[in-house]
Amino acid sequence: MVLKYKNIVLGICGGIAAYKSCDILRHLVKLGANVECILTKRASEFVTPLTLQTLSKNKVQSDMFEVQNYYEINHISLAQKADVILIVPATADIISRLAHGRASDLLTCTVLASKAKILICPAMNADMFNHKATQSNIETLKSYEYEVIMPEKGELACGNHGYGRLAQVKVIVSAVKDFLQ
Repeated sequence: MVLKYKNIVLGICGGIAAYKSCDILRHLVKLGANVECILTKRASEFVTPLTLQTLSKNKVQSDMFEVQNYYEINHISLAQKADVILIVPATADIISRLAHGRASDLLTCTVLASKAKILICPAMNADMFNHKATQSNIETLKSYEYEVIMPEKGELACGNHGYGRLAQVKVIVSAVKDFLQ
């Protein structure tokens, strides 16, 4: 139980690689971590809250304004308890919003309110990934001391080849372990 007593917030964004977040979640829980998922609206088109809740044994969060059974400001409590915030997959949109400090949903508000280590795992079409705006936004996130686990080169969901394929599950889980140990 290498990650016992560690709290990880797993932010899942709306890209085809979202399905791999389930495998990452399963590995982190198996290592003893308490994982709380934030599912963006678009991510719920790819994976369901029920799947994530079953794997994490925690309520899945998605709505910043959902009424809780107790007084707790959702994004603040998640931000404060997180040892790491892991965003898988990090889309061009979330990378852009975080680079520009936009707090427009539960995930971005949680990241901006947190002092935890932020790990970003980009996954997108190669042309989107290589676009100057995306590369500039990634450099901005690095300047904020966010860790970026770069995508791999390979076949993408669209059929093209290039950089943009989500890093392997074992690479991402290993990066989380290395940081938390």
